[in-house]
Amino acid sequence: MQFLESNILQQLPTQFFATLVQKVNAKIAAGVDVINLGQGNPDQPTPAFIVEALAQAAKQPQNHKYSPFRGLFEFKQAAAAFYQREYGVQLDPETEIAVLGGSKIGLVELPLALMNPGETVLLPDPGYPDYLSGVSLAQVHQELFPLTRERDFLPDYQALDPQVVQAAKYIYLNYPNNPTGAVANADFFAETVAWAQKNQVGVVHDFAYGAIGFDGQQPRSFLQTTGAKQVGIELYTMSKTYNMAGWRLGFAAGNAEMIEALNLIQDHLFVSVFPAIQQAGVAALNSDQASVRQLVTRYQRRHDDFNAAARKIGWEPVPTGGTFYAWMPTPVGLTSQEFADILLDEAGVAVAPGTGFGAQGEGYVRIGLLIDEPRYSEACARIAKLHLFPRK
Repeated sequence: MQFLESNILQQLPTQFFATLVQKVNAKIAAGVDVINLGQGNPDQPTPAFIVEALAQAAKQPQNHKYSPFRGLFEFKQAAAAFYQREYGVQLDPETEIAVLGGSKIGLVELPLALMNPGETVLLPDPGYPDYLSGVSLAQVHQELFPLTRERDFLPDYQALDPQVVQAAKYIYLNYPNNPTGAVANADFFAETVAWAQKNQVGVVHDFAYGAIGFDGQQPRSFLQTTGAKQVGIELYTMSKTYNMAGWRLGFAAGNAEMIEALNLIQDHLFVSVFPAIQQAGVAALNSDQASVRQLVTRYQRRHDDFNAAARKIGWEPVPTGGTFYAWMPTPVGLTSQEFADILLDEAGVAVAPGTGFGAQGEGYVRIGLLIDEPRYSEACARIAKLHLFPRK
């Protein structure tokens, strides 16, 4: 017998990060000392108090049963309190928060929950590659809008094709932005809400890097904007803020109708998240956030150290305001993939080619600030020996 994948699975995009990891692992297996600047996986351990909260909660027999389908009210209450404390945003824990097994699940399942086959979603280019997975699974139509350096990697709503806008049902945004590190301000989000209301387009804001801002600036939540809950939702993950990437816990917040749709599809796909993990999430959200401040300080130091090392070899960074990434231009005459391959093959330095995030990523590579600081200087020293950048 032969068991073939469904047509939908065969149409899924290639998993960009899996391919990148395979290349790096092959070099490591061959004995190369690879400095991996291509990853997006937080390298620090989960804070001890969160781990202890999980350990204690895991000992409770009631947590060994099925979770409530829509998650623990205690966790949703903590998420609402977190948004009130950090952003001044008031949320109803029952109707305006959906518990997610990581924000990726919400981003991928949203087109299944809120769109019909053939309807149009607007996606950023460059952008997080897994947005495309939701498009394929739901069999919806995607239209890409460019994020360019000239506009600080913010969309130009006035430049969008009016026919595309008329057809669009949702738009995905992501600030602080992966991969560019760009941030959005209050004026941009106000413009977004007005544009969404005028054109009847729902907004999905991916706030995965919401805790990580540089130079003392806290990234702004989309939900802080007047009218935001009338037009959209925001997805928050515990992965980056609390180094809980492997725990798979996050939540969506905002528009009650969109939240209900996410809850409904999850009623059929999951039985929420292990209750002990949710209780550990409560401990994280209700904490004094000292661990978060320490983490941001670490990323700021890495950001500064890498930028300084890159400038010494004539590699000028693109200004970034948040995330744990640097967005770096490729040398003249090389594509992002060619540059990434040369760095891996000739310098033992792994980076993520910009085209992995979309056609507009051509001309750039993404650097993950997720290794110890001395390795940034070593990576740039290796790259300098290739003489790809003119010394100033």
